[in-house]
Amino acid sequence: MEKILIVIFLGLFCGRMALRFILQRLNMRNLVLHGKEIPSVFAGSIDAGILNKMVDYASEQSRLESKENITSDIIELAIVFLLLPSLIEWITGMHVHLIGQALLFFAVLVLISGAAGLPFDLYHTFILEKKYGFSTITWRLWLADMAKSIILSAIIMAIIISAVMGFVILLPLSWWFWGWVFFTIFQIMLLWLYPVLIAPLFNRFEPVQDEALTEKITTMLAKAGLQARGIYQVDEGKRSRHTNAYFTGIGRSKRIVLFDTLLSSHTHDEIVSILAHEIGHWKGKHILKQLVFMIITSLLLFYIIYHVVNWSPLFNAFRINQSPVYAGFFLVSLYLEIIGFYLSPIGVAVTRHFEREADRTAVHLTGVVQPMINALKRLAKDNLSNLHPHPWYVCFYYSHPPLVDRIEYLESLDYNRDQD
Repeated sequence: MEKILIVIFLGLFCGRMALRFILQRLNMRNLVLHGKEIPSVFAGSIDAGILNKMVDYASEQSRLESKENITSDIIELAIVFLLLPSLIEWITGMHVHLIGQALLFFAVLVLISGAAGLPFDLYHTFILEKKYGFSTITWRLWLADMAKSIILSAIIMAIIISAVMGFVILLPLSWWFWGWVFFTIFQIMLLWLYPVLIAPLFNRFEPVQDEALTEKITTMLAKAGLQARGIYQVDEGKRSRHTNAYFTGIGRSKRIVLFDTLLSSHTHDEIVSILAHEIGHWKGKHILKQLVFMIITSLLLFYIIYHVVNWSPLFNAFRINQSPVYAGFFLVSLYLEIIGFYLSPIGVAVTRHFEREADRTAVHLTGVVQPMINALKRLAKDNLSNLHPHPWYVCFYYSHPPLVDRIEYLESLDYNRDQD
């Protein structure tokens, strides 16, 4: 059984490596073949110079991502087959409380993976993004962001690990259920707290300042049956010139957030259409649906983990003599993480469907299509988006429909409206 488990792990692991490499190559090959072609929906919106810049940016992003994936895979294999047995032996030999052992164990693993990813983050932020005129962040702000992120991540990780390990110790036969209950409540708390407590640690949020724009927003919100609250602008321009908008929070903490870079580069009608799209997520209860799916999925995962976390063949397969439950959690997570990659097309297909729904709602709310089309064209140009992604790459990685497809879909909505 031990050999079978290792073969399964290596088969899944190597398959993921190969598939990620193939997807990257397909995407780049598609860019080489079609990257010089201006899609018909973008005719007159971008020129050859901008298109070349888009291609170069996408190519450099892809090369960096490939190197990071390879490094991450090598580090993971080194941890599993070289470090893990001795790390567990060292920690269990310290004779500290089981919860303390678990915290130390995962802290070491997180530090290793974080240190491995740091050079890529630095290169992306201070070389690649600056080369293409996006990054505006200072070293001081970057260090402050990193320090806050580390502290927040450490707190959240410590709470979850301590709680689950506490349930394992106190309720050995039903910890999976109570662990799931705690995890669910904690996740909902984070969703509620993020917009009002966590995000403000990094950015300043304030109501949209433009009075004329605010009036248009209020009118559109009234049409949607919503009150004019929870619409914020954020000072993201201090980090990057990328433009974006997003929907976050649940209950009374729900917010629609617009980047200051987006507000300064788009017309009022375009901003209203983008806002209408975010309201489409709101009205479609997309975050709630994803939350329900997460709750159901996590219950199934907790139950599965409960049955295999102490399974001796699993420890023997990775040459681990001791069998602390926290090590079992890590070993099971190795398999679940890789399986999750193979299942990712299902998740991103659902989010792409949500984006289509939000676009339809936006058209219904605004009564016009062209401002949204103009906004998407400007977003593509401002963010140097890849206009020619390979369909299989989209299948695995794109949470939004490709921009060309999205604009063509909006044009079809406009055509159907005209026909009616």
